[in-house]
Amino acid sequence: MVDEADKEREGGVGTPAPVELPDGEVVIVEAAGAAAVPPAAMIHRGDRFPPNLFVVAVPGVVVFPDVTVPIVLKAPWAERTVTQAASQSEFLGLGVLRENGERGDAPKPEQLHAHGCLVRILRSLQMPDGTRTVLVQGMRRLKIDRWLRAEPYLIAKVSYPEEVPARGDESEALARNVRGLLRQIVESAQGASPDIAQEMGVAVLNIERKGALADFAATYVIKPPDLRAELLAEPDVKKRLLRVAEELTRELQVVSLGNKIQEEIRQKIEKRQQEFFLREQMKAIRKELGEERDERGLEVEDLEKRMKSLPLPPAAKERAQEDLRRLATLSSDSPEAAVLRGYLDWLFAIAWGVETADAHDLAAARRILDRDHHGLDEIKDRMVEFLAVRSRVPHHKGQILCLLGPPGVGKTSLGRSIAEALGRRFVRVSLGGVRDEAEIRGHRRTYVGAQPGRVVRGMKQAGSMNPVFMLDEIDKLGADFRGDPGSALLEALDPEQNGNFSDHYLEVPLDLSKVFFIATANDLDPVPPALRDRLEVIELSGYVTEEKVAIASGFLLPKQRLNHGLTAKELKVTRRALGIIVQEHTKEAGVRGLDKALARICRKVVRQLLERKRPARRGAPAGGPSDAGKTGPSWPSHASGAVVDADDLPKYLGPPRFPRDLLARARPAGVAIGLAWTPAGGEVLEIQAMSIPNARKGLEITGMLGDVMNESARIAVSYVLGHARELGVERSLGKESGLHLHVPAGAVRKDGPSAGVTLTAALVSLLTDRPLRPEVAMTGEITLTGQVLMVGGIREKVVAARRAGIREVILPAHNRRDVEEIAPKLRRGMKFRYVESFPEIAKLAFPTRSQG
Repeated sequence: MVDEADKEREGGVGTPAPVELPDGEVVIVEAAGAAAVPPAAMIHRGDRFPPNLFVVAVPGVVVFPDVTVPIVLKAPWAERTVTQAASQSEFLGLGVLRENGERGDAPKPEQLHAHGCLVRILRSLQMPDGTRTVLVQGMRRLKIDRWLRAEPYLIAKVSYPEEVPARGDESEALARNVRGLLRQIVESAQGASPDIAQEMGVAVLNIERKGALADFAATYVIKPPDLRAELLAEPDVKKRLLRVAEELTRELQVVSLGNKIQEEIRQKIEKRQQEFFLREQMKAIRKELGEERDERGLEVEDLEKRMKSLPLPPAAKERAQEDLRRLATLSSDSPEAAVLRGYLDWLFAIAWGVETADAHDLAAARRILDRDHHGLDEIKDRMVEFLAVRSRVPHHKGQILCLLGPPGVGKTSLGRSIAEALGRRFVRVSLGGVRDEAEIRGHRRTYVGAQPGRVVRGMKQAGSMNPVFMLDEIDKLGADFRGDPGSALLEALDPEQNGNFSDHYLEVPLDLSKVFFIATANDLDPVPPALRDRLEVIELSGYVTEEKVAIASGFLLPKQRLNHGLTAKELKVTRRALGIIVQEHTKEAGVRGLDKALARICRKVVRQLLERKRPARRGAPAGGPSDAGKTGPSWPSHASGAVVDADDLPKYLGPPRFPRDLLARARPAGVAIGLAWTPAGGEVLEIQAMSIPNARKGLEITGMLGDVMNESARIAVSYVLGHARELGVERSLGKESGLHLHVPAGAVRKDGPSAGVTLTAALVSLLTDRPLRPEVAMTGEITLTGQVLMVGGIREKVVAARRAGIREVILPAHNRRDVEEIAPKLRRGMKFRYVESFPEIAKLAFPTRSQG
């Protein structure tokens, strides 16, 4: 029988296969099918450090010289290799797997680092779980020179690099630094890291050789296998110490941070334990006193008392009882308990069954409304009518009012007066900029930080079930991916549905049928049609000069005097001065700008009074400040106060911002005065037309006009072109020159069809070279046949014309009814001309021959 060695020598054992070593050297090793037992010549039992070794590599295991460690052999191939090596020698080559090497199957030579460790097999133990554990002792660093066999075992020819000793003061300092870092890590890691034992501190003190110290630190402290493999391949002790010192410093920082985190956690646990012990002591004390109920029981009992004291509807009472039963079974630390407690607090905070008695004195209600607001007769009459109906039918369901008007006319403050007149509580919710539907109907309780919507929060604030609830700026609602708040208001504002309003947070019906809802808006166009249909709109137009003067003298001036600490004797503003402020210093439908102007006057008067009382410096004139002649204005005075007349206004408010003669002046041909409606009230527009000789043919339109107004301009040109002979137009359009239509205030966007007749009048005036009457303004939509169609916003336009000093207005005949609904005091002194076609406007707007 021929042994395996003879077969190898005869070449009968497979074909040698090339293997590339990690350092690039290619050697010939045995291919698959080689003998299971290597030739005896390959393993030298008698040499202390054999040149040929069985090599095994265990994932994640790196052994250093002078270190004894156990190795768990989980893979069958590893156990077979160690068993075979132990049968021929006590030595074994322990290689290091690369980080990207495959794990599980037997490693290939190219998957191992070129350096490893020679180890002595001390003991082999069979574990209960079927794995084998081998206790090995590191002997010497080795370098794999070439592979002799790849299968079925890894066998390599190795060499043993000589260690470069570390000498000198720098090496000694490095060694001491490593010892110190190891001791700090051991002290810091006590109780924090199970991988580092306390015995390391004693072991570190007993290691004298510098190389062994570096290997000890790499074995027990440094974790990354690739870094440990790098240290195993480094023969220079000094370099190893330096690299180990860097890693130990980083590890010390990690351990310190871990200790800090552990200390914080320990303190929290101790605090919880302390609270637990205190609660247990409180329970024991209550038990001794006969109060055996705990804190949760007392809390549930308190909530039950609150529930019984409220006249909850059946659905709300059933939900409250269910949640109270759940709350009684939960611990104090449960997150669900906090959610239930918050929900019950909101449910019990609503004033279930609480209603205020309505006032039935109609005369007293009217006096309250007249006291707080000047004019606004329509809304005041509407409130008195509501009270009258409520006195006859207590459960009458009225409409939802919507106060529509420009800013500053008193819509919000009117809501407070209405609540006082009705004897109800008032709550206001601003809807401007609200884009989330949950803001109206609340969030589901499943969300963190959930709470009811603004309707429920307003009812809690009101403290009654029949307040006056003002929804301010309802036209400023938005809509995006979070829902449509306008649609969420439909149920709340519908008298037929709001008896069972459902909030997503409360999830119980809430009766809103007794709430008096009042909405405010500047423009109804942004309001959804379904919501608009539920509103009873009451328009509040702007104030005329006489009304503003009355408001200023009766309301605004006394308020500003009080806000600035002035008395009626210290400041007086004549009615003539108030009229000038309204006409020349403010231009608005409301009175906010007027209020600011009065506040500015009050500030200057306060300064004037203080400067008069200041003692004069030496050399200064008596009775005034020393620098009055340099910087102070010459204040008008009367006794100890100030009387502000029209001539004094430039000293307080500066020059007029809106001179009154701008509209009263004579105008050239091609200029017409029109009336427009805006969300801020009525406006007076000056439309200009000009012919440009030798210019590009066609029509040029400027003034930031919208699509509808641009169409009106083109219709006007077409009408004038088609009726040139009837209108007396002698020039042809677009043959020798171009036309330019412009509406001043070009930074303000303008749109709508109501300027059609004004644009036509400006073109006819230009092309006939006849100026229009300066005291006439007009509004109306023009058609291609010359018909004048009705337009909206007549009251606002009439107020704007009156405010601008215009006394004659041309209107469509179909708007006669709108004019008749305007208060007589606003129409007093004005002429209204009603037309059905543009030729009638031409007869009224152009001066007659006797006038010319």
